[in-house]
Amino acid sequence: MRRADMEPLKLTSPAFREGCPIPKRHTGFGEDLSPALCLSGLCGEAVSLAVVLEDLDVPFCKPYCHWLIWNLPPVTEIPEGVPHGPSVLSLGNAVQGVGYGNHQYRGPYPPPFLRSAHRYVFRAYALDCTLDLPSAARRRTLVKAMSGHILQEASLLGTFLRP
Repeated sequence: MRRADMEPLKLTSPAFREGCPIPKRHTGFGEDLSPALCLSGLCGEAVSLAVVLEDLDVPFCKPYCHWLIWNLPPVTEIPEGVPHGPSVLSLGNAVQGVGYGNHQYRGPYPPPFLRSAHRYVFRAYALDCTLDLPSAARRRTLVKAMSGHILQEASLLGTFLRP
């Protein structure tokens, strides 16, 4: 678990600022590309990273998972447009689990009957190990596997209003 003397992890994106709208390019109404994500303050003990994207405002399923990726190398930038598929060889041995996108990033795409802005949170976790999980894993399984292995965590909140 996180030590008191460890610098806090910070998650940012060149695509949007904290609390601001996520550009259409990174949504289901655009190219649906994952935004670049930047980490600062990453501790030297980190062995791998995991990232989760959730919609906090879907009334029937809170939070609604849009993206799961783990076993990323401990890098300071995750590039834009992570390729689809259960394995992401361009990012080491990264694995994409089953969220809304089924082994891929799926950005904001609120249902037509929900007309208010939604909040989407990217959560990044620095872990002290790699995770031995099948690509069929879902959010609950990932969270359980990370338990006791999280060195640092950070979040980035963006919003999106259906056009």
